[in-house]
Amino acid sequence: MLRRTLEARGHAVVEARDQVEAERALADEGPEMVISDLRLTKGDGFGVLRAAKRADPDLPVVVMTAFGSIQDAVAAMKEGALDFLQKPIDPDHLTLLVQRALDRRRLVAENLLLKEELAARRGAPRIVGESAALKQVLGSLQRASSSDVTVLLLGESGTGKELFARSLHALSERSRGPFVAINCAAIPAGLLETELFGHEKGAFTGAIARKLGKFELANRGTLFLDEIGDLPVALQAKILRVLDDRRVERVGGTSAAHVNV
Repeated sequence: MLRRTLEARGHAVVEARDQVEAERALADEGPEMVISDLRLTKGDGFGVLRAAKRADPDLPVVVMTAFGSIQDAVAAMKEGALDFLQKPIDPDHLTLLVQRALDRRRLVAENLLLKEELAARRGAPRIVGESAALKQVLGSLQRASSSDVTVLLLGESGTGKELFARSLHALSERSRGPFVAINCAAIPAGLLETELFGHEKGAFTGAIARKLGKFELANRGTLFLDEIGDLPVALQAKILRVLDDRRVERVGGTSAAHVNV
């Protein structure tokens, strides 16, 4: 009945009998939305929901449930389902829900395209690729750019962490501010603290003038700390405190400066 109703309204439908087939269809077909019963012969609708969100966090998922199982439907929505259908399915309600999900999907896609176009105008690096892993990373990048949180980029040397950091900066609201990068592994441990936090005049021998650190130079923008895992643990703790408090104290200083990075 579901298939006939949707196909009669011009939608292409791919059926799956259980969670395994659904996961295969997600990988092979790249659907615009997913409708899944919570009760399946193998696996369940929660497994399908999680697989769909792993494949594409923005993919709309609607779950179906029998009368008396509303709690399961609510639990599914807490895990990311867009909505639920209660059996027996009303064709008009089904059609309305599918159209709403597809409209939302289209708006998300249009928003991403507009953000990418704006970022390109601002000089964002172009990241090209078709692999599922890269598409998943790009999706995460887009979501991170919409927030104002500290982002951890993981990857081996040479995998393009700075490229993604620059792209994230260009896509975000911080794009009008500076992008400051520092390779923590390339600077001697004794100089790292002054490079990051700056120093006051006379803080040590040779400090003939005040110097602003990378945190202050990146104020209202983005600070990219490459190879941060190579930093001494004590210095990592100081960086964490700056990120928490949004204040930095220069070496030899007696007061803290506000930073927004």
